[in-house]
Amino acid sequence: MTLNRYIMNAQRQFPGATGDLTQLLNCIVTSVKAITSAVRMGGMTSALTKDCNQKLNMVANDFFINMLRSSYTVAAMVSEFNQEIINVETEKQGRYYVYFDPLDGSSNIDCLGAIGSIFGIAKKTCEGPPTKEDILKCGNNYVASGYALYGSATILVLTTGQGVNGFTFDPAIGEFILTDPNMQIKPRGKIYSLNEGYESQWDEKLLNYITSLKHSSEEGRSAYGSRYIGSMVADVHRTIKYGGIFIYPSYKSAPNGKLRVLYECNPMAHIIEQAGECATDGNKRILDLQPESLHHRTPIFLGSKHDMDEYHNFGVVEEITTEDKVNTTTIKDNEKVNDE
Repeated sequence: MTLNRYIMNAQRQFPGATGDLTQLLNCIVTSVKAITSAVRMGGMTSALTKDCNQKLNMVANDFFINMLRSSYTVAAMVSEFNQEIINVETEKQGRYYVYFDPLDGSSNIDCLGAIGSIFGIAKKTCEGPPTKEDILKCGNNYVASGYALYGSATILVLTTGQGVNGFTFDPAIGEFILTDPNMQIKPRGKIYSLNEGYESQWDEKLLNYITSLKHSSEEGRSAYGSRYIGSMVADVHRTIKYGGIFIYPSYKSAPNGKLRVLYECNPMAHIIEQAGECATDGNKRILDLQPESLHHRTPIFLGSKHDMDEYHNFGVVEEITTEDKVNTTTIKDNEKVNDE
């Protein structure tokens, strides 16, 4: 099953579909193929030049913008590398907004670490030209999300709201092949993932929670292992495959966190929920957050249900209310009378 055939099959499930979303997804797939080639060449380029990171960032960004602009399906775009909305010529405008981080984890390029691309797609709902208010959508409105991981192989993980599937690139035929159908996250993992270099700036709850994961629990849970790559795509992909929890929290020098809602957190939260688990900012569901700007930041916690529940409930002690105390006292008094 190739990715193109999968997308076409998904389109046939909707008799009234125009094919615009299919065309849009195919353009993103072409961009990912082009970036795969550029990343492979980047390993050699980085050994010869000092500005490979900057070049690959801009190359990946241009691939996305040029492909999407010429697809006739996009009304406007938001990219990590562009401060303002990326507009599309009126005669080429379509019905969708695309939000993307073209090269996530680019600081890993020089050491040949894993990097990736993230994207989310939502429908334009305003009349006339796109407006900033219409573009600033909650993740609940995303119709498709995905990421590409450029590691030992290139895998593209995609959801269109009907589960999550992974497609691995076969360079021999130049196509993505379905290798990970119906991806689901384990209810509990054995790995936590966050940058512990900021430990001195964490709040007390997070500090105590991570400390607890390093030791076996009284209930018999084994101590967790720590893994952190520094590329959201790579760390989240591992979390989906093996379970556990990925955290990019707020801390003293970044009180709103560092990851952006529109093109990092929303797409990943969409995928995580479709894979059966949840993503929050530590309290609220990520997909319910209303972004206030194109590059709005938020903390994010995502992963296995039991791990997420454990964090959310960590340190919570149920208080006995005055009414409960009265009822408890009454019960004990009644028991004493009955005993006598």
